[in-house]
Amino acid sequence: MTNQAATASALVLLADIGGTNTRVALAEGGTVRHDTIRRFANAAHPGLPAILATYLADLDVAGCAGACVAAAGLVQDGVAELTNLSWIITPDDIRMATGAASVAILNDLQAQGHALDRLAPTSLRQILPGARRPRDGARLVIGVGTGFNAAPVHRTPAGLLVVPSECGHSSLPLREEEDLRLARFVEAAHGFAGVEDVLSGRGLERLYAFCAQEAGQKAEYGAAEIMARIARGTDPVADHTCALFTRLLGRVAGDLALVHLPYGGLYLVGGVARAFTPYLTAATFGAAFRDKGRFSDFLDDFPVRVIEDDYAALEGCAAHLAAVMAS
Repeated sequence: MTNQAATASALVLLADIGGTNTRVALAEGGTVRHDTIRRFANAAHPGLPAILATYLADLDVAGCAGACVAAAGLVQDGVAELTNLSWIITPDDIRMATGAASVAILNDLQAQGHALDRLAPTSLRQILPGARRPRDGARLVIGVGTGFNAAPVHRTPAGLLVVPSECGHSSLPLREEEDLRLARFVEAAHGFAGVEDVLSGRGLERLYAFCAQEAGQKAEYGAAEIMARIARGTDPVADHTCALFTRLLGRVAGDLALVHLPYGGLYLVGGVARAFTPYLTAATFGAAFRDKGRFSDFLDDFPVRVIEDDYAALEGCAAHLAAVMAS
């Protein structure tokens, strides 16, 4: 077997580290082995190396030829620092835990971008149709989960270019008097009203507390309970929270669409995005998305879809690592 063929068929490890859970899998020949996917609660482990060591021991795997990690945080000079977890991940950490010679570390939204060409049509749910005649162009992945972030995806002669960002920490857009009151409410706790402070799992909890205050109440619930209350439709505060969340998400997504011009589509991903999918209608999310004055009609060019595959980032890690190891 040639070195190139050996590399192509090598066993590699993939990990997707969110703010709450880490998903780990093996891949061979660039294909994710779905029977090897495991999920670990971050709070139960001191760091990623411990998770990887436990995972490989459980599957009786001595080592891997390569490893690719997607981390929900800033990646600089090959080192990841998670935004909502006090973990710092280095290539040496991954090599020590896996024995991998080839190591890659991506931002988690970059991994989602690398997965786009691998997604089955059945894993996508359309929210807004976009132009009647689809146009080639950039695509944009927007992550709404424990945190918030986005990454533009460009096709180039050298392959996919997925650009990292930390746009979840940009300022929350203000349009109405209620938005200003919300910003003041968030600032009282954090000193700054950022997008992630509202459009995320913990942001949803903060948003409910704000809506309760607006209603003259004082109530706080976890994100799961808030979603259950929204689904039941018997809690006016939850109904208001849902309407405000979808409006703000539409507005922020519309802003990002104007920045990146994703004619290839916007893709919402993450547990919170999936939970809100039934409420992202044209009349709520869509109206806020295209509420850009004289540029409103322009926003109709951009299709919006939700990625319903919870393991898409692992596919992106596999695709990126295969390209790295083949180069």
